[in-house]
Amino acid sequence: MSESEVSIRRAPRIGVFLVLGAVLGALVTLILTSLFPADPSVGFLASFAYFCLYGIPAGVLLGGLVALVLDRISIRRARTVTVARDEITDPADPS
Repeated sequence: MSESEVSIRRAPRIGVFLVLGAVLGALVTLILTSLFPADPSVGFLASFAYFCLYGIPAGVLLGGLVALVLDRISIRRARTVTVARDEITDPADPS
């Protein structure tokens, strides 16, 4: 039996924050685009798609920043515990 100390923390899943940021960026872009009248020669959908080129990366960036801040907070809240490890060997196995 061997004992060792390990650190336990709840780290955020960064991919989830990036996807959620992209979705929220698209939603905010949709809301902001619909607040203003669309140019009749371009249309609403084209304007929305164009502004999504800015809104989605901004949302991904903000989601990533939130994930990094939460990751730093989880490092500070990490706990150190002692873990005991038992090795079980099969008596019938000669190796």
